[in-house]
Amino acid sequence: MTIDTSYHILFLIILPIVAFLYASVGHGGASGYLALMALFSFAPEVMKPTALLLNLFVSAIAFYHYYKAGFFNKKLFLSFAITSIPLAFLGGMIEIDASIYKKILAGLLIFAILKMLNVFGQKSDQIRDVKIWQGMIVGGAIGFFSGLIGIGGGIILSPIILLLHWGKMKEAAAVSALFIWVNSAAGLAGQFSNGLNLDSQSFILVGIAIVGGFFGSYFGSRQFNNKLLRYLLATVLIVASVKLIII
Repeated sequence: MTIDTSYHILFLIILPIVAFLYASVGHGGASGYLALMALFSFAPEVMKPTALLLNLFVSAIAFYHYYKAGFFNKKLFLSFAITSIPLAFLGGMIEIDASIYKKILAGLLIFAILKMLNVFGQKSDQIRDVKIWQGMIVGGAIGFFSGLIGIGGGIILSPIILLLHWGKMKEAAAVSALFIWVNSAAGLAGQFSNGLNLDSQSFILVGIAIVGGFFGSYFGSRQFNNKLLRYLLATVLIVASVKLIII
């Protein structure tokens, strides 16, 4: 996999902002990176591994801050991760047609848009335990699409946790951060098994994203209101989704 070194300056400016916003809610940012790469016409074969690589670093930083703040629920995490990890590996091994890839990604970006608009942000004091079969089904399905498309799956998992009252907001963020990391690692492993070679230039993007991810997760794990920035990012995601559907 080779990435063009002639990055547009605007891409490099927006990238750490995307990482900042996603990390602030415990996410690695893959759906945002994919949307951004779609806007700048990256090839699908470059988008998928690049997004997963960025996810690995940013989600690790996000998890560290949320774990340190005491929001991680190990039992909740394991209920999803048992099936998500092997199925993310399987999804990473599968190559799909570029046009189909773009349409699926456009659909998944809807979750990211709704999350950034805080549609799933309502708090609930009535927390329910996740049944084993529920966690395995949800985790497995999200894991497979995570590896297939190149996302960590947290942008889908956290809304489900909140909607079904399986955890509170900060708890969902902490669980999603580690969930994203393990799925991203498994998805990349699946791609490596198919002969993927990461270009060293990919790590230039990693360094830029890490800066945004560090500050985003630091402030997000505390009291931080980033409503305006969320709306701006939601706009970017909407534009990218429309482009993926039309082109």
